[in-house]
Amino acid sequence: MKILIVEDDEDDFLLISNYFKNITVWTFEVNWVQRYSNALDELCNNNYTLCFCDYSLGAKNGIDLIKDAVAKNMFTPIILLTGKGNYNIDTEATKAGAFDYLIKAELDEDKLERTIRYTLERVRSMQIIQENERRYRSIFEKSKDIVFIAKPDTTLTNINYAVTDILDFDAASCIGKPLADFLKNPADMEYFFTQVKANGEIENFELDFITAGKEIKTCLISASIEADSANEPYMQGIIHDITDLKKAEKASQRAEKLAASGRFILTLAHEVRNPLNNIKLATENLQETTIIEEDIFLLDIIQRNSQRINDLITELLQSSRPADMNLTDVSLHGLLDKVIAAVKDKLVMRNIILVTNCDQRDTIIRADAAKLEMAILNILVNAIEAVPDTTGLIEVKTIVQNNQTSLMIIDNGCGISPENKEKLFEPYFTSKRNGIGLGLATTFNILKSHHAKIDVQSQVESGTVFSVVFPEQKV
Repeated sequence: MKILIVEDDEDDFLLISNYFKNITVWTFEVNWVQRYSNALDELCNNNYTLCFCDYSLGAKNGIDLIKDAVAKNMFTPIILLTGKGNYNIDTEATKAGAFDYLIKAELDEDKLERTIRYTLERVRSMQIIQENERRYRSIFEKSKDIVFIAKPDTTLTNINYAVTDILDFDAASCIGKPLADFLKNPADMEYFFTQVKANGEIENFELDFITAGKEIKTCLISASIEADSANEPYMQGIIHDITDLKKAEKASQRAEKLAASGRFILTLAHEVRNPLNNIKLATENLQETTIIEEDIFLLDIIQRNSQRINDLITELLQSSRPADMNLTDVSLHGLLDKVIAAVKDKLVMRNIILVTNCDQRDTIIRADAAKLEMAILNILVNAIEAVPDTTGLIEVKTIVQNNQTSLMIIDNGCGISPENKEKLFEPYFTSKRNGIGLGLATTFNILKSHHAKIDVQSQVESGTVFSVVFPEQKV
């Protein structure tokens, strides 16, 4: 056990060192320095187990040595020695970081041994605490989930860096803000807060958060009320981002629903077309044999409407079947130019502003140019019909990131209600007065055939964002 004694009086040093010689529980290597500056160097350059330091060291004292050692992150435990007891020095030494305080006149082998044992036990306890703190601090800081500590009213007092990855907020800027400030619907916090207050905790409560870029993230939050060392309550919790999982679930449900619709449509088409063909054949035969003008007029009505029904069935079948693709290398920017050119007249007539904000890097995708152009055109036409005249604004944006290309069509239109959003890609669902509801169903099938993912974010009276992600593309 390496011991450093900082003592400017040689007689006192010899007395203390003799006590060490008579303690047989441990083996000691005792070093002695007289000056303050030498003591600081020794503590810096050598790994001492303990340091015994006299209070009086000339211009500086033992408490100054303790403060300087702490400032330099030296972890050697320092025990202060004084000629006689002084309550103020004892208190000041403890605040500075001294592990113990001994009066030389009262010192003997037993007291020195007890002091060493007490100090070593305290050091071990502190090391365990520091290791646990380091371990849990590492978990706190490196967690992929948002970990937070807050006052009981949810005002944040600490939050980890995952808040930047998930919500795009700087961690420091979040301190002092209530959780409600980050929610899409702050009113949801009332139920959350009521549950935590009543039960002391809540698990996996789903909330919609808003990122710094106004994107909506669906998260699960678990939180509990705890008490600190002063028995003051505080809240701790974890926020887990499930946005991608929710999107995958919705995509799966949408695919299952469309598959079921497809099976129903095939059955319906078969059952309708059989009697419809008989009607058409009978009508054609009657048209060839009758000469009465009124009958010819009525038969013509039957013939035209039969053909209309047949055309609707054909459109319905096309919207539900996987699209047959003729894939070639297509420039996404070039394709967007064609789509925008196709709607230019509509934009001019209604005085709607369309801006493009495309990534500097063009993307070459494997696509059926005609079908993909139709799919994007359907989305863009919907955006045009949703925005008001003269104040309508549409942004066409592309982002190339992580080997994926995202196409976003953003408008400031009337938005889509949550109820309608769930049915958006279903065949024959439409909120338009003269629509038949096959445009977006066809768009979905075309994009699915291109292995592209589509997502819709919308808020009533604020606008809509259609996002299409093309994976693994050539840039």
